Amino acid sequence: MKTIKSILCAFFIVFITVNSFGQIKIKGTVQDDKSGEKLYAVSVLEKGTTNGVITDFEGGFILEVAKLPITLNFSYIGYDSKNVTVTTYSKPITVKISTGNIILEEAEIRGERVSEKQKQAPLTVESMNVAAIKEAPTGNFYEGLGNLKGVDLTSASLGFKVINTRGFNSTSPVRSLQLIDGVDNQSPGLNFSLGNFLGSSDLDVMKVDIVAGASSAFYGPGAFNGVINMQTKDPFLFPGVSVSFKVGERNLSETAIRIAEVLKNKKGEDRFAYKLNFFTFKAHDWEADNYSPVEGSRVDENNPGRFDAVNIYGDEYFAANNLSTGAVWNNPGLGIFYRTGYKESDLVDYNTENLKGSFALNYRLKPELTYDSPTLIWATSASTGSTVYQGDNRFYLKNIFFIQNRLEFSKKDKFFIRAYMTAEDAGNSYDPYATALKMLKNTRSDENWSKVYLTYWNSIEDRIIATGVPQLEIIDGVPTFDQEAYNAWENIYHDSIVAWHDEVAQLTNNGSNFPGINGVGRLEPGSDEFNEEFSKITNGKSNELENGTRFSDKSKLYHIHGEYIWNTQQIDKITLGSNYRMYRPNSEGTIFTDSISYEFKIDEDGEFVLNDSGEKIVLSETRNPITNQEWGAYLGLEKKMMDNKVILRGALRVDKNQNFNLISTPAVSFVFAPNKQHTFRASLTSALRNPTLADQYLNFDVGPAILKGNLHGVDSLMTVDSFISFVGSSGLNSPQLEFLDIAPIQPEQVKSIEFGYRSSFWEKLFVDMSYYYSNYSSFIGYKIGIKSEFDEILTNLPRNTEVYRYSANSDNDVITQGYSVGYNLYVTKFLEVNGNYSWNNLLKTDKNDPIIPAFNTPEHKINIGANLRKIKFKNNNNHWGLGGNFKWIDGFIFEGSPQFTGFVPTYTILDGQINYSFNDLNLLVKIGASNILDNRHIEVFGGPAIGRLAYFSILYELK
Repeated sequence: MKTIKSILCAFFIVFITVNSFGQIKIKGTVQDDKSGEKLYAVSVLEKGTTNGVITDFEGGFILEVAKLPITLNFSYIGYDSKNVTVTTYSKPITVKISTGNIILEEAEIRGERVSEKQKQAPLTVESMNVAAIKEAPTGNFYEGLGNLKGVDLTSASLGFKVINTRGFNSTSPVRSLQLIDGVDNQSPGLNFSLGNFLGSSDLDVMKVDIVAGASSAFYGPGAFNGVINMQTKDPFLFPGVSVSFKVGERNLSETAIRIAEVLKNKKGEDRFAYKLNFFTFKAHDWEADNYSPVEGSRVDENNPGRFDAVNIYGDEYFAANNLSTGAVWNNPGLGIFYRTGYKESDLVDYNTENLKGSFALNYRLKPELTYDSPTLIWATSASTGSTVYQGDNRFYLKNIFFIQNRLEFSKKDKFFIRAYMTAEDAGNSYDPYATALKMLKNTRSDENWSKVYLTYWNSIEDRIIATGVPQLEIIDGVPTFDQEAYNAWENIYHDSIVAWHDEVAQLTNNGSNFPGINGVGRLEPGSDEFNEEFSKITNGKSNELENGTRFSDKSKLYHIHGEYIWNTQQIDKITLGSNYRMYRPNSEGTIFTDSISYEFKIDEDGEFVLNDSGEKIVLSETRNPITNQEWGAYLGLEKKMMDNKVILRGALRVDKNQNFNLISTPAVSFVFAPNKQHTFRASLTSALRNPTLADQYLNFDVGPAILKGNLHGVDSLMTVDSFISFVGSSGLNSPQLEFLDIAPIQPEQVKSIEFGYRSSFWEKLFVDMSYYYSNYSSFIGYKIGIKSEFDEILTNLPRNTEVYRYSANSDNDVITQGYSVGYNLYVTKFLEVNGNYSWNNLLKTDKNDPIIPAFNTPEHKINIGANLRKIKFKNNNNHWGLGGNFKWIDGFIFEGSPQFTGFVPTYTILDGQINYSFNDLNLLVKIGASNILDNRHIEVFGGPAIGRLAYFSILYELK
């Protein structure tokens, strides 16, 4: 700990120290020698040293040198390198560089697509910038990220799409980190990002980098399998007004507005800038309507007594409804029957909407330094809306609200200190699955529904016997039953048996008065009685007092992060950083163990005393608040050798969560670029994933099971298999119950090795390929066990049975591997063709380990795309553009909860768009569609079948 404290002290001392050595500042501008266009991202290097900068968006640069004369080298992809000697300096210089034999438009495109930083990255990095965002055939940039190499986009609904890399895809992407301007975009209570729900609109996104692989060293514990790093537009660099409108199928309506302005001081220097964003989205969501049997169902869709359907809830298997074995002659045709549940469409509103806005103020402390000035930033963003989210169950996020505030002091490529807070309110969100169960239970318990069903079935027994169904006979004193004749009878009268089950189900649901049993077995969706009960359940919190299905989540996240970078002659770049984070979950006992314990008023008979509204009278309450804290520190080193042909990087990070031991995650990488055309890379990285708040504190009843966190471990749980065998047996031959102990949850770790190669050929073809091998230890998953009592006389008869699912670590390592290859081919100055292929494989798990890894990733995936840009048919300033992408996804097993586990079939998607720019009017008109061929497919088992979404949009930009 002394070493760690020393590192932290050194960090803060360095951070507040200001270098004040005398330097000569050379200012200048770099332009194209023919067009006069100012060039962004030109490398300006003091020859013979590592001292250099890149030009800003106005082509400007400021380079500090120790003395004159010096020689400056200017290099830019697609342009000839140029040396300029500066002997004296009194005013800004202008440098013009030429394209040589390379066409300007091609150089611009290449510069947009493949940056030097991306080429030299030690890990696989995929990027999307301003031009690619506008050209995205999917209609928005976030969906377009799914076309990048090695990136998996999963759609659980129109409003909820998430990104994963390198396997273990999930609609709860806890193994990836999503940043917006350095701010963690996660939900404080759920500990993962809700896609782009609390994100930026296309108008304000400047660039997105996706870093695939273990990246904890610099990004922290959340960067386990990858990082989605979004950078919004700096108002100093992108002032102006932008407005976009979009309409389309499924009642799609979208509006986005961005306003940014720069204010100057008395010297005419840019001192202050602000930006304002507003975004609204509405559409009718895809409906989850998979009414086929769940995976592993006891019966198929031909069962006369119905079955447990994927998107019907409350129709699950119930042991008392199974009369398929034993004396079938007593209830011929009955077999296994299932309760009539509720469709998901009966329980949620598929009209999804999202409203978000943001505001940022940027203040330059030294405006004379322009983009190198230290800058103070205050930013806030908020989002609200409703959509369907799929996790352990399907959830309806209704009127959910997020707000983020950020305060930052930074200097580009030098230092930053950033503090932010995220707060959320789950609004009126609820669990439709649990709602269906409560609706049915409150109407009539499963036991009573089964009794009524059997009573009605017996009432039509005469009609069944009249068909000639085989009966039990006594032949020579021996009870005899012709099973083959009975099976033939079932086949012949299958339609009649179906009709009898439908009749009995209708009678049971509509009900009649039975002694001690409610008169109605199921409330009809849309009826006044249904609406009243539905409102009561979904508005009541899922806790002991209100006994509803609405979950409360008013959690908060606080984070502060600082970093400082400096250069020495021995080591080119030293990075030192530290961060502290605090979670404050607040679910009022509806999600976590932050429960509110109540003391209720009890009468002399031991019954609850109710008030005039029928609610329990509370005498007192006790709250159990939760706070979870963690901190980390890191040191990174970078050394360039052999004329910058070799780059060595190393990093070490340490992290400590209050509930777990200190863990270190080192990383080393080697990049070799013998020339500008070829780059080789190798890296050995490691990452840490602290158990989420849910893994630690969850206490959530989803109906069939209670989901539990596991900070302290649990013992003496009955295993599921032994419990089923024990209950299904009788007599002296009953099998023994087996018990399960689960150790307390521990952090998950991964070590990954990656090799890669990037190259360019003939200034037209860019290729990037990589291979990775990852070993996961203490892999976090779930273990299931049962607690139950048994009848004292009928020892195999269970009572008060509860199924629990605890967060747990795998006893064995999990190993994955994969490779990917991508290319960009610039055929002409107008046409670019691109494509990529990804292969991911779960290499090793132990079949006897109860942890299910839920790899949930297609083994093979292909993207092929093309873009045509700036096509002119007339001699004017306007131009056409069009683009498309074809995606092929291999089928795979999706492992979620038992209700939502199954096979996702292979599917293909074709996206496309065509646009026309009225440059004199600052207008861009775009028509396109995702899934043009309307190939209905699922991307997550239990989710909706996704079809075509065509759109028309108009973008106005006044710069």
